[in-house]
Amino acid sequence: MNSVVALGEMMLRLMPANNRRLEQADQFDAYYGGDESIVATLLSRLGMDVRYLTKLPEGILGDICERKLWEQHVDTRFIVRGPGRLGVNFYENGASVRPSMVVYDRANSVMSKAEFEDFDWDGALNGAKWFHVSGITPALGPSCARMTRCALEAARRAGVTTSVDLNYRRNLWTPEQAQQVMIPLMEYVDVLIGNEEDAHLMLGVKSGHTDVIHGELDLKGYEESFRTLRQRYGFQIVATTLRESRSASDNGWSCLVYDGEQFCHSRQYDIHLVDRGGGGAAFSGGLIYGLCTGKSLNEACEFAAAASALKQTILGDFDLITLAEIERLALGDTSGRVQR
Repeated sequence: MNSVVALGEMMLRLMPANNRRLEQADQFDAYYGGDESIVATLLSRLGMDVRYLTKLPEGILGDICERKLWEQHVDTRFIVRGPGRLGVNFYENGASVRPSMVVYDRANSVMSKAEFEDFDWDGALNGAKWFHVSGITPALGPSCARMTRCALEAARRAGVTTSVDLNYRRNLWTPEQAQQVMIPLMEYVDVLIGNEEDAHLMLGVKSGHTDVIHGELDLKGYEESFRTLRQRYGFQIVATTLRESRSASDNGWSCLVYDGEQFCHSRQYDIHLVDRGGGGAAFSGGLIYGLCTGKSLNEACEFAAAASALKQTILGDFDLITLAEIERLALGDTSGRVQR
């Protein structure tokens, strides 16, 4: 069994009902999730053994988070509880020329104060094949930055493949703060995932002349930046998503994966967005699945692109799709015909 360990914060996401603005909202749709939990639940749905590590508050909100993970058959044995609050984000879904907007209310969450020593790392990493974390986790605070480093070091000692999705969040830290924390972590990372903004702001490596706002992708620039990243940090694989933001409702979507020899560019999807949240995390999950199950690099790239494209057609944090749905789309069936 391929065992994956993921570390991250779970949050409550509140979205105004009926696509309203925050100031119009008199009711909210509630979803529980977070970047690494999206990766964990997708991999579990695809049949992998997934252990999720987080710190949840005592009481009903922590119970709900854990129950949401149980429903997706994620192993929650290594979750810990403590006094404090659950982080919240208010998510205003955009439309047409109005972009989506996120307002965080996550300061001093129970996870932001978690320590490496809170968790049973020997047990969690025992027999594991892969460890995944995003750059959101070390951005939560000094103890989480230390915990992320210690976790990656422990995974490296255990011979576990490691991946980091950079996931820069400007509401959590500045580029200078991010680089101070993230650059030293890179020596413990085997697979790096992150878009052009992430790599530039967090690692200081720019991807050519790409302009995602105007849909101008410089693939040669990406290849050069991927080479630079591998040479500088020794990554086995570098991967990114490519989002062409034509509007808040319609995006172009494709993915790149590079292993030092092959530079794979997936087919492009034209997505009418239902919920763009979690697209990058679903890409991470799809890529991990492809690499863990022996797919070729190109097959893993296409699989991950399909998994992440599908996520953006689903409301909520989790990628509620099946292996068959991903494989059908990865093979080129974009018709959207009713399945009877």
